[in-house]
Amino acid sequence: MNKPLRRIALFCGLLVLTLLIRDNWLQYVKANSLKDDPNNRRVTIARYSTPRGDIIVDGDPITGSTETKNGDLKYKRTYKNGPMWAPVTGYASQAFGANQLESIEDGILTGDDDRLFFRKTLDMVTGKPQQGGNVVTTLSADAQKAAFGGLQRQGSKGAVVALEPSTGKILALASYPSYDPSSFAGNSTTTDSKAWTKLQKKNNPADPMLNRALRETYPPGSTFKVVTAAAALENGLYSSADQKTDSPLPYIMKGTTTELKNEGNIPCKDATMRIALRYSCNTVFGKIGSDLGNDKMLAEAKKFGFDSEQFTPVRSSASVFSDKMNSSQTALSSIGQFNTAATPLQMAMVASAVANDGKLMKPYMVDELQSSNLDPVAKTDPEEMSQPLSPQNAQILQSMMETVVKEGTGTKAQISGVTVGGKTGTAQHGVANSENPYAWFISYAKLPDGSSPVAVAVVIEDEQANRDDISGGGLAAPIAKSVMEAVINSKK
Repeated sequence: MNKPLRRIALFCGLLVLTLLIRDNWLQYVKANSLKDDPNNRRVTIARYSTPRGDIIVDGDPITGSTETKNGDLKYKRTYKNGPMWAPVTGYASQAFGANQLESIEDGILTGDDDRLFFRKTLDMVTGKPQQGGNVVTTLSADAQKAAFGGLQRQGSKGAVVALEPSTGKILALASYPSYDPSSFAGNSTTTDSKAWTKLQKKNNPADPMLNRALRETYPPGSTFKVVTAAAALENGLYSSADQKTDSPLPYIMKGTTTELKNEGNIPCKDATMRIALRYSCNTVFGKIGSDLGNDKMLAEAKKFGFDSEQFTPVRSSASVFSDKMNSSQTALSSIGQFNTAATPLQMAMVASAVANDGKLMKPYMVDELQSSNLDPVAKTDPEEMSQPLSPQNAQILQSMMETVVKEGTGTKAQISGVTVGGKTGTAQHGVANSENPYAWFISYAKLPDGSSPVAVAVVIEDEQANRDDISGGGLAAPIAKSVMEAVINSKK
């Protein structure tokens, strides 16, 4: 071969090698980034070419798919009772993406998850289109209906979370006001885009797309006194519910000339912790927090889950108990004021740990992931998160919370034939406490066999709330009662 031909052959060989390198670079190195590129229309078309898998509650789907009438995206998402389930499902929209379970478990729902490789391969061989799998939740339809219905009847912003104390399963997760994810599931500029725009906070001050159960933190008010009582017992400051406390009246917070006051004329001087929780004595629990100090109070709060995000798997904002506070700040924080802030999930975890003899189970809402033919892909096992209380101290605290419901501020949560423990709370907020307070109630139900099937937290933002714990008992406790009854009746 003469020299010019060799040069041409070498040049052609380099071109072929370059093409092979480029082809392999695109297929193997850049494949995922190209697949996820929002400008890759083919990927979007393929994504919506088949029905999406379903999110399941009590064996029934709460989601679906429907064929679109226009455009090249064949299927869009539908929701049953969308506003009620939105805090659980989130949304999946052709125009605006996805969030919450719809996003976290997107691979299972679309059929793209690597764990579905065998199913995808089998469908490819048999010529079937790719099918999405299912997400089976821990939710109880009856409990969710009771929770959302209670908030809806109240007509105020608020949230409810119900847990199964022995496992950490989330039984109800409701937020109000809410939204219908179906209203913007497509990509129409005339309907879906308008619906999305109307739901944004800047256009809708009620902020219906905010998941108040997981993402909003509120001052927990007197419900936090359960944590403070736990800290007193665990640190040996007091050893029983009926031991008199060192609680003077008036109580001047250490390092200040400021009196910490109680709501009304209630028997708080040197009161036992049982009496103090029944009447919700600020002086008793504020002084307990001050006597224990910031470090011990913070350590106990962290055992209940404060200062850490929770993943259910949907992320929940971290609740807050501050570090490096002085004595008076610790006193205020120990009655659920100052910087203390909690999500409804967090306060349900507090009630759940007490009900479960001091053991806190990690909260979760996905029980199982399934392939399209219902074969299990993954299963969630209950997991112990921490032990905020010894069994003995938990039982002492149970007796105190049960007194609150039997003859204290939580009597509206009583259920015939069931032992109920609870704690009311009304948390002040705003500059100089100028805003309307939040009404709280946390509780658990205990059956005659000693088992506790449910713990609940309810928070209501209500203009009618009074500045005392009666508000929590009057506004939030009836909702908690209906949720507990729903869970108990579903197990019969």
